[in-house]
Amino acid sequence: MATGTVRFWAAAKEAAGVAEETFDAETLGELVTKITRNDALARVLPRCSFLVDGNPAGTRDPNTVELPEGATVEVLPPFAGG
Repeated sequence: MATGTVRFWAAAKEAAGVAEETFDAETLGELVTKITRNDALARVLPRCSFLVDGNPAGTRDPNTVELPEGATVEVLPPFAGG
């Protein structure tokens, strides 16, 4: 099981109530399952994108995205702008 840091941005940060926290998970799917125990965050996450050590997870099945030891996972809700 890998340990690392998950960072929340914008609406995800507001829903999580923290800017970042540590995690223990083997895959992005496992991490998402753990953090969606927070109901407010569970409502935001379906609209979010994820970066694992700066690399987009994209449309891959989160259960196939392995998290390396010490990984940083960024949770990015859609941003307005132009």
